[in-house]
Amino acid sequence: MENSQKTSTGLKVGLGILLVLFLGTAFYASKLYTDSKEQEKVLITEKEQVMNDLNNMAKQYDEAIAESEVKNQDLIAARERIQGLMDSLKVSQNSVNSLWRYKKQYMALQEEMDVLMAENDKLKVENEYLATSLDSTQVQLAERTMFTDSLLVQNTELSNVVEDAAALQTVGLVGMGVIERSSGKQIPTERARRSDKIKICFTVAKNTLTEAGDKELYVQVIDPKNNVLGSNEQIEFEDQVLNYSLISRFNYENRNLNICEYISVLEDSKFEEGRYKVNVFNDKELISSSEFVMK
Repeated sequence: MENSQKTSTGLKVGLGILLVLFLGTAFYASKLYTDSKEQEKVLITEKEQVMNDLNNMAKQYDEAIAESEVKNQDLIAARERIQGLMDSLKVSQNSVNSLWRYKKQYMALQEEMDVLMAENDKLKVENEYLATSLDSTQVQLAERTMFTDSLLVQNTELSNVVEDAAALQTVGLVGMGVIERSSGKQIPTERARRSDKIKICFTVAKNTLTEAGDKELYVQVIDPKNNVLGSNEQIEFEDQVLNYSLISRFNYENRNLNICEYISVLEDSKFEEGRYKVNVFNDKELISSSEFVMK
């Protein structure tokens, strides 16, 4: 009888302990769930704030592009990068690491915008001054010269914007027609019939994750009639065939590298008037795209 009472008491104690553990576990799980929901709400709110900031930045670029008398390829390229970041943010996971990465990219884009807007304002003021002091021909020549110089400066500044990643990336992609003098001097021109060559320039961005050494990128230039200029050779990947104009080969040393390539006009022919598209591929991946017009 005594043994039976001891056994019964032991079972009650055991059941009591199990009940306490169960209640404690249920409370802990409930707290984790509640904390997770609260954190998710915070992340969603911050994500919406970053999206709003990017939208405001995009509107400022749209206004600057609309007001610019000379088509500024750097403003257009920066606007496209903002749109790409917004598209990526929409489908991103709600995690602290993911949100912090997008905030870093937003801050880098904000710094870039400050530089571009200041330079754009400077160009507008200088253009207004030239319009009152020079005749029509001198004004057009000065604007083209100033625009070309500003592109070279801005391309260097843009090289620090791209986020480090395993694959090579390019920024500041621009194309233009040039007249080449016998001395070797190059003069930018928007006139298709006067252009001797098409000049394509871009910056291969600093990337500490990429192994240094000899690298190559495929450059594709498409004329207004949808023809691929240059060598127009093909390279085949697993599921894709790429027609390219030239292969840009260079030695990469894990730092920003400015590159310019050229496509010459065919003998006894001229470049077509209209819109040209320039694409840069890292293997089969399109990493940069830009457009320019020759009249």
